[in-house]
Amino acid sequence: MTDKKITDAVGKILDESKKQRRKFKQNIDVIFNLKNIDLNNAKNRVDEEIILPHGRGNEAKIALFASGELAVKSKKHVDMLIKPEQIEDLSGDKKKFKKIADEHDFFIAEAPLMPTIGKTLGTVLGPRGKMPKPVPPQADLTGMVKNLRSTIKVRSKTSKTFHTVAGNEDMSKEHITTNIDVIIKRVEASLERGRMNIGSVFIKTTMGPTERII
Repeated sequence: MTDKKITDAVGKILDESKKQRRKFKQNIDVIFNLKNIDLNNAKNRVDEEIILPHGRGNEAKIALFASGELAVKSKKHVDMLIKPEQIEDLSGDKKKFKKIADEHDFFIAEAPLMPTIGKTLGTVLGPRGKMPKPVPPQADLTGMVKNLRSTIKVRSKTSKTFHTVAGNEDMSKEHITTNIDVIIKRVEASLERGRMNIGSVFIKTTMGPTERII
């Protein structure tokens, strides 16, 4: 695999997306197919958070569990603020909280709230890989939130086929190529036998055809 091969493939799927003229902005998906690896063994699973050098195209949505000063300081930086008194209400309305969990990419929580969140909302957040990142009550979340806005998750769970996002169709070929390269290298590094555990990698727009790059 070379950057040129990725760039050419990205160019093809972007050209195709222009012909389709969808009414929404399509993502660039990267699909991995692993081989010769037992994903029933948890230590072999891919579970990575990657800051994309050129961003996701659409920024990640972030929710914050906080009270007091942290809530006041950070409300403007996040997409949703959940106060401690709302946690019990949400635990009693799992349907509502599942919708919140699915609409947000990352959760942050004031550290003292973590045990409560784990007990009440962990059954929703845990399986989605969205347990909150704990922060001290006096934390400045500006830098953390900025990084998370450009972060993607890559999780295989027990499936040898899984996908993630590398940007969207409005980004340049070069930026998408760089993002894809970073993703592949991180996945390789997380696998026991590196590239030898990757059977194939494809890219596509949300609704478009696939192009193989590995």
